Amino acid sequence: MTSVAQAATRPNLALPTPSSLRAAAQAATAKGEPLVVMTTLPGCPYCDLVRQHHLLPMLRAGEVVAVQVDTRDRRTLLQGFKGESSSPAEQVANWKAKFAPTVLFFGARGEELAERLEGVAVPDFYGEYLEARLSEARRKLSK
Repeated sequence: MTSVAQAATRPNLALPTPSSLRAAAQAATAKGEPLVVMTTLPGCPYCDLVRQHHLLPMLRAGEVVAVQVDTRDRRTLLQGFKGESSSPAEQVANWKAKFAPTVLFFGARGEELAERLEGVAVPDFYGEYLEARLSEARRKLSK
């Protein structure tokens, strides 16, 4: 597995950044998938690791619907799940997501469907933790 330091030196390939969480969640659930949201910080090597080695490959393969939200962005308008407007930073604060990356799994109305993944404690097992949370979110979504 690529180390965190090596991941940080790779080109910054980004996940889509939504203007509307509501629209993104509706698009995800129309495909039978939860919306996967990663909170991110510029220059965060752990964010790069999760994005480049897990979420981007899964997104490209059509396995997830994933977006990212910048925890420091106070300028951009972001529509929430209920139609309210805020900034990405305000939304992350509302979620009480205190670590970057935090990966959250949402249903169409903004309900969390699985336990969130906070940080990267053990990079070698991150993919297994992510798959377990995705399976849980998909089960709850299909009910």
